[in-house]
Amino acid sequence: MTTDLTRATADYAVRLGDDALILGHRLSEWCSNGPFLEEDLALTNVALDYIGRARMFLGYGAQLIGGDCTEDTLAYQRDCREFTNLLINELPRGDFAFTMARQYLLDEHALLFLEALQGSSDAELAAIATKAIKETRYHLRRSREWMLRLGDGTEESRRRLQQALEDIWGYLPELFAMDELERELLAAGIAVDREALEAPWRRAVSATFAETDVTLPADGWRVDGGRTGYHTEHLGHLLSELQFVQRAYPGCQW
Repeated sequence: MTTDLTRATADYAVRLGDDALILGHRLSEWCSNGPFLEEDLALTNVALDYIGRARMFLGYGAQLIGGDCTEDTLAYQRDCREFTNLLINELPRGDFAFTMARQYLLDEHALLFLEALQGSSDAELAAIATKAIKETRYHLRRSREWMLRLGDGTEESRRRLQQALEDIWGYLPELFAMDELERELLAAGIAVDREALEAPWRRAVSATFAETDVTLPADGWRVDGGRTGYHTEHLGHLLSELQFVQRAYPGCQW
């Protein structure tokens, strides 16, 4: 692997790690706040799965970058503009309907993405995908069931789910966007073709909501910028909590 391709692969691994780290932190905010005990534990476990996935991606990225870079320096010593996670992952957790709607839409995407990443020519990325896909199937089963329960539930649950979809929908196009980095890695057989995932994702999502009384929003507004470091105001507040101990006590280790 050439030096340029190694660095591009490192950046790719880091952005996937950022996605997992930020979403995992958002889900962890439900710990002790779930609607009932079983769901509280379930959401906490899903958060832990994402933190574990973040460690694998960030650890591999740090290995490729070399020097003093570690998964910890990537997680705790970068500022907002240096994070490359998708914007949808950093949005505040909202109510339970918002969290589960976001999770379902991301789970459908994650399953397709990880299935494709298993075919990467980079053995480490393929191995991470193989490990992560097992938990993703469980995540998707849970979140899909919640779409049916909320969408076919009370008038209030349907209203909240419908509003969640309206609030999220414009952040979804970023899931399928390919930039120069990913196109370069796709040509090398390393990255996933995100654009090719959109059609099967839409089919899966449409099939789920066809079983409910909820209507999928029309495409219209859209936002992006996460991959280039342009984030919502919410990421800064999230990082102030996530990074506090390391900022207050630099270099501390457990």
